[in-house]
Amino acid sequence: MTQPHIMLVDGMALLFRSFHATAPMNQFFRKQDGTPTNGVQGFARHVLSAQSIINPTHMAICWDMGSQTFRNELYDGYKANRPAPPDEMIPQFDLARQISESIGWKNFGIKGMEADDLIGSLVEKWKDQAKITVVSGDKDLLQLLNPNTTIALTKKGYSEYNPYTMERFVEEYAIKPEQFADVKAFMGDSSDGYPGVKGIGPKTALQLIQKYTSVDGVLAAIEELTPGQRKKIDADREILRVSLELARIKTDIEIETTIPDLNLPTWDAEIKNELLAQEYSLVVRHATSLFR
Repeated sequence: MTQPHIMLVDGMALLFRSFHATAPMNQFFRKQDGTPTNGVQGFARHVLSAQSIINPTHMAICWDMGSQTFRNELYDGYKANRPAPPDEMIPQFDLARQISESIGWKNFGIKGMEADDLIGSLVEKWKDQAKITVVSGDKDLLQLLNPNTTIALTKKGYSEYNPYTMERFVEEYAIKPEQFADVKAFMGDSSDGYPGVKGIGPKTALQLIQKYTSVDGVLAAIEELTPGQRKKIDADREILRVSLELARIKTDIEIETTIPDLNLPTWDAEIKNELLAQEYSLVVRHATSLFR
C-alpha cells in the first residue's frame, strides 16, 4: 500500500508573504465593498502552486488564532517588537480561512497556540504513518525534521523552494534537528523578540550545541568554557531557559483528526459555480482557475 503524502501549510507565513509582495505597490485587489484581497489571492495561488509541485495525497492548513499565545505568558517581550498589521491586512485573516475552507482544504487553529505548534503536533502524530512535506518560510520548523518529513522553505515567487531533509540538515549543521531549538535559545531571535544570551551569536551557539548537545549540557560543562563565554551565560541564565521554551515548537497538542480527514477536495461544475457565486468570488475565481 502506498504511503500517504501529507502537505502541511503554514497559512500565516504564506498569507503575510503574499500580502507584502504586492502591498508596497498599493496593489490590494479590492472587492466591490472595498475589502482588500491581495494577501488572500496570493495565499490561494501559493497553496495551489505548492500542491501542483509537491503532489500530496492529503493536505491541511495551519493558522495562528490571534496575537496572544502561551509564549506571551512566558515572556512579555515575545514578538512585542513586531509592528501591528497594516489596516489592509486585518480583514484578510478571516477571509483567508473562509476561502481555504470553501476551497475544501482542512484547516486547524487553536487559540493560544501558533501555527508552528499545530504543524509540529501533526508531524509528531503522523511521522510514522505518512510522508510529510511542510510548506513555510520559517526556519524554526527545521527542528521538526525526521526521516519521513521534509521542510520546504519558500524561496522565490510561487514555485521556488529551498527544501530541507533530515540528511541535509545534519550535513549542514552537524546536530540533530531537535537540537536546533537549543541553538536558538543561545543566539535568540530578534524577529520573535527574545534575546537569548547577549553576546553569543549563531556561530558560537551552534558550536556550543555541537560540542555539548544541549542547553543543559553547556551549563553542566560551563567551567570548560572560555571566561568570556562563562560570564555571558552566567549573566543570562534565566533568559536562556526562557528562550529555550520559546524556541521549542510544541509537538504534544491533542488534535482530533485522521489522515482521511485531509483528503484533497474534488471539484465539479456545481461546486465551482456555487463558490463563484459567493461574495468573495474574485478570490475563488482566481483559485479555481489555477486548480486542475
